[in-house]
Amino acid sequence: MRSPKLAALELKRFGRGRLPRAALAALLLLPLLYGALYLWSFWDPYGKLDKIPVALVNSDTGATVRGEHLTAGDDITGELLDSKTFDWHPTSAAEARKGVANGTYYLSLTVPSDFSRQIASSSGKSPETGALKVRTNDANNYIVGQISRSVFSEVRAAASAKASRGFYDNIFISFADIHGETAKAAKSADKLGKGIGKAKKGADDLAKGLAKAKEGSRDLKSGLGTLYKGSGTLKTGAGGVAGGTQSLSDKVNDVAAKVRPFLKEHGKEIGDVSQLVADASRKASDNLDTLPETTATAAAKARKASDDLAADHRTRCEGAVPAGPDCPALKKSVAAAGTAADVAEDVNQLVKDHTTELDALGGHLDDLHDQAVWLAHNAPHLDTDLDTAVRKVNALNSGAQKVAEGAGTLHTGLSTAKTGASDLDSGVGKAHGGADTLGGGMYRLVDGSGKLSGGLHDGAAKIPDYGEQDRDDRTEVMSDPVRLVNQAVHKAPNYGTGFAPYFIPLSLWVGAMVAYMLIQPLNGRALAVGASSWRIAFAGWLPVAAIGVLQTLALMAVLHWAIGLQMERAAGTLGFLMLVTACFAAIVQWLNARFGPAGRILVLALLMLQLTSAGGTYPVQTSPRFFTAIHPFLPMSYVVDGLRRLITGGGLGPVWLACGVLLGYTAAALALTAWSARRRQVWSLNRLHPELSL
Repeated sequence: MRSPKLAALELKRFGRGRLPRAALAALLLLPLLYGALYLWSFWDPYGKLDKIPVALVNSDTGATVRGEHLTAGDDITGELLDSKTFDWHPTSAAEARKGVANGTYYLSLTVPSDFSRQIASSSGKSPETGALKVRTNDANNYIVGQISRSVFSEVRAAASAKASRGFYDNIFISFADIHGETAKAAKSADKLGKGIGKAKKGADDLAKGLAKAKEGSRDLKSGLGTLYKGSGTLKTGAGGVAGGTQSLSDKVNDVAAKVRPFLKEHGKEIGDVSQLVADASRKASDNLDTLPETTATAAAKARKASDDLAADHRTRCEGAVPAGPDCPALKKSVAAAGTAADVAEDVNQLVKDHTTELDALGGHLDDLHDQAVWLAHNAPHLDTDLDTAVRKVNALNSGAQKVAEGAGTLHTGLSTAKTGASDLDSGVGKAHGGADTLGGGMYRLVDGSGKLSGGLHDGAAKIPDYGEQDRDDRTEVMSDPVRLVNQAVHKAPNYGTGFAPYFIPLSLWVGAMVAYMLIQPLNGRALAVGASSWRIAFAGWLPVAAIGVLQTLALMAVLHWAIGLQMERAAGTLGFLMLVTACFAAIVQWLNARFGPAGRILVLALLMLQLTSAGGTYPVQTSPRFFTAIHPFLPMSYVVDGLRRLITGGGLGPVWLACGVLLGYTAAALALTAWSARRRQVWSLNRLHPELSL
């Protein structure tokens, strides 16, 4: 008898009576309990989060920021209530704690009383972190706590972005204020540069004027030095002349009676002395002639230098013009120049005041010269004019005394003038040096002000000046600089679709496992008549494979039309699942055929190993090393990967690999079953008296 007939005979047993038919119907619907019913129970839990009761506590009292009242807590709670993320229940803090503890609420979210103040502080001097408080109780439900962490992370991110907007907006406003103030500073620096430029020009003019004044004071000092030296010579000469004339007069008077014989004897010597007196008086008279002109010229130059300095000082430092940094030094220079001019004018005035005396002295000197010339000419015959000579000698002596006295007075006055002129020249020299230093400092100041102005303009150009729209755009980006653009390839529409590749093979394995509890893995009649081991193997496999096909059709029909499972490749999914159920039937058949009653335990154990290592829930890489080690060797691992590509989409590489693996497992299991059937055709003591019977 061929294998299909043997399989048909095996199935006919379920048509004899109501109970076998009910058993067959239950067998066909059994995968629905593991597949459809299980998936239906948590088909879309994330879409039903609005059914989960959660306590919402808003204790925020608000805060005032720049004259406006901020209620960040009200804003957040209002958005949460509108979002309907959970079944929010606004309540008090005490009720929330009690509800989370006794299970009325799965968790609670609390906005603290100082939340608005902490949010507002982000734009102030001492920013603080706003804290939303979440209370969970894993004794109520662990998964809800995990889901809430993800949801509240989004709530926290949204609240943080809103708080950051105020902080960054304040920064951008500060940038605008800094830009404006820097621009003002740059304009002020430009004005300062212009003012310093004018001050530098004034300093240059001052230096030039003081240079001219220095030349005049130097000429005055030199002229007065020469005049002083000449007056010293005049004083010495005049003193000598006065002494000589006095001696001459004394001698003439003392020896008047005896002079005639003396004059006769010494006439030539008297002539020589008279000639010397004539030369000295001429030289003194010449120096007196140039004295008024020299003192007047020196006084005029000194006064002009003083007036120039005073005019510069009035232009730079007096009136509405702001005093420059050179004004103190310029004022000292004006005072020194004025003193020098006063001294020069005093000397000139002294000369003018003694003009009569000087003129008289000049006349006396001229008279002395004439008389000395006459005496030198007439000395040889003075004895004849003794009386006249005595009178003239006495007159000469009187004039010489007056000349000596005037020369002493002139020398003393010129000494004072010389000292003043020296002080004037020194003061003007210091003022000129100070003016040069001032000019150098003003040059550096001009250069520095230019750099300051340029730096401020460059800085103002580099400091951003954002308008209101620019601030809004940049604040929005900086408050939430990184956004997650989630692009899901072949996205599963819901939780159930994602887990279908895991629970569908589970239900088919259970279906095959239960089927071999009702159907013999090896046909007893075929074993008894000595049929081929391959026929026996196929005869035991075909009925369960056929039932598996019906189970697959029933399961997928309910999942698709009743629950809503959408498959990217529906026909491919059905064909692949028929191969899966054929493979599972072959494996379960071999375990039951080879190990008998103990095989049922092995089938259940193999199911557990496949469920824990297939990676149907979490990635297999997250499992302990034992499960990652057995993952590549179990068929359900490949079934899960293939179903994911067939249901949600993607490349078919894992599907073809799974088909190859399943075909290999099916062929190997059937071969092992045939080998077991061959062994079962030989009776042994263990078969007659099995150690374990179920």
